[in-house]
Amino acid sequence: MSLSLATMATELKNLHLLIDADMRLAAAAGGVAHHLADAAGLENAAVTRLQSAVIAACKEAFKQLTLQHPHLEINFARFPDRIEVALSYEGEAAPAAGVETIAGPDGRRSGDSSLPGAFAGVDRVQYETHGGEIVARLTKYFGKVAPGI
Repeated sequence: MSLSLATMATELKNLHLLIDADMRLAAAAGGVAHHLADAAGLENAAVTRLQSAVIAACKEAFKQLTLQHPHLEINFARFPDRIEVALSYEGEAAPAAGVETIAGPDGRRSGDSSLPGAFAGVDRVQYETHGGEIVARLTKYFGKVAPGI
């Protein structure tokens, strides 16, 4: 009897990371986003912009980490119509709860140029607070325009 390993194709759809404030780890998180976007069939430019947005979001979140709470939690989820990247950490300084920015395909809000260029790779940026946890959720839709909310 011979044992053989069968090749099994698996597709990454959800991933959970817990990282320290290290830009090399932020780049790794960006690589995960790159892989998910590429596997979803997005154009190369959109894949690269999403990767850059995730790295920028990590960099911003690193500024909020403390000695008591030194880790950034990142959850990647791929859905049929979108990719969501949720970055969360424990802290006191938080954006206003429930504030969300809806961005168009060019990364800007309708009639507004205030969305930072670093987040041009996503269609929606949402900030939430849950107790002492701060969550920034980046969403990239596969269609040209984010669905109405």
